[in-house]
Amino acid sequence: MERAELTEQETAIYDRQIRVWGVDAQRRLSKAHVFVSGLKGTAVEFCKNIVLAGVGSLTLNDDRMVTEELLSANFLIPPDENVFGGKSVAELCCDSLKEFNPMVYVSVQKGDLSSFDADFFDKFDAVVISHCSLSTKKSVNAKCRKLSKRIAFYAVDVRDSCGEIFIDLQSYTYSKKKSEEMSDCQLNYPSFEEAIAVPWRGLPKRMAKLFFAMRVIERFEEFEGGEPETASNDADLLNVQKLRKELCEAQGLSESQIPDSLLKRLLRGTREFPPVCAIIGGILGQEVIKAISGKGDPIKNFFFYDAMDGKGIIEDVSDIKTECLPAKRTAEVL
Repeated sequence: MERAELTEQETAIYDRQIRVWGVDAQRRLSKAHVFVSGLKGTAVEFCKNIVLAGVGSLTLNDDRMVTEELLSANFLIPPDENVFGGKSVAELCCDSLKEFNPMVYVSVQKGDLSSFDADFFDKFDAVVISHCSLSTKKSVNAKCRKLSKRIAFYAVDVRDSCGEIFIDLQSYTYSKKKSEEMSDCQLNYPSFEEAIAVPWRGLPKRMAKLFFAMRVIERFEEFEGGEPETASNDADLLNVQKLRKELCEAQGLSESQIPDSLLKRLLRGTREFPPVCAIIGGILGQEVIKAISGKGDPIKNFFFYDAMDGKGIIEDVSDIKTECLPAKRTAEVL
C-alpha cells in the first residue's frame, strides 16, 4: 500500500537512520518493494539489513528444502528439524524476518526464477538474485530492462572467501553534495550481458583478477549445464584450465591474470564463508538503499571482495561513457 508520509510509529522507530540519510530517503525506502531470489548466506544478510532499515515490502523466492550446507550460512533457518520440516527455505526465512521488523511486509513467491515473465518484475523497485547460472542472470536482467519503469538489478555471488556484486541501475540520477549545494548526477549502466561482453584487452591492466576468474567459472558451469551448487573434482579443474586458456587466447589476456589458486577456490568453494557473507550482504544493502533513496554515490558496476587480502574493489566494466552532470536546479540541503 503506497503512502505519502511516514507514520508516527515509523518516525520513532527509524529515528537514528533518519538522522543519517534524512526523512525523504526513509519515506522512499518505506514505499519500496524488493524481490530476492536464492536465499543463501549473503542474500539473507542482505534481507536482514533491508528489513531492519524499514523497506516497504520484501518478496522471497527459494523453493529448496533445507540441507546441511544451507544451515551452515543461513542464520534465518531454525536448526530444529521439527520447525523446518516440510517448509521451503523461503518460507522459513519469511517467518524469521517478520520477527526482525513487524512493520515490513514479508512474503513468499513460489516458482522457478527463470519462469517469471517481465510483467512479474514490474511490481518491484529492486531485484536481487543470488547464486544463479549465467543464462539466468542475463535473462532476469533483460526482463527488468524491458519494463517502462526503472528497476534496480543486482546479481550477487559468494564462493568460499570471495564475493562479487553486479549492479545495473540503467539510466540513474542521484543527488550529490558539492560545495554546500545539491546537484543531480547521472550514470548510465550496461546490462549484465553487455558488461561481460566488453573485450578483456581493453580493460585496465590492474583489473581485479576475480572479474576474469568469475567469467571463466560461469562459462564452465554453463557448458556443463550445472548450477553453482555443483561440487567439483580434479577433472573439472583440468577442464576449467583448458577453458581459461581458450578464453585468454581469444581475448588477448595473459593466463597469469587468472591464477590456478583462485580458480580452485572458486570451483571448489561451493560453501559460503559467513564473515564474507556479512561483508557482501552489508555492501549490497547499502547499494540498494542508495538506489531507492537517490542519495549517495552508487557503485558502477562491479564490486569484488577477497578475504585473502581483505580488499574491496570497485570496477567499472562498460563501453558506455558516463559523466556527472550538474543539476539545472539547486536542491535544498537536507
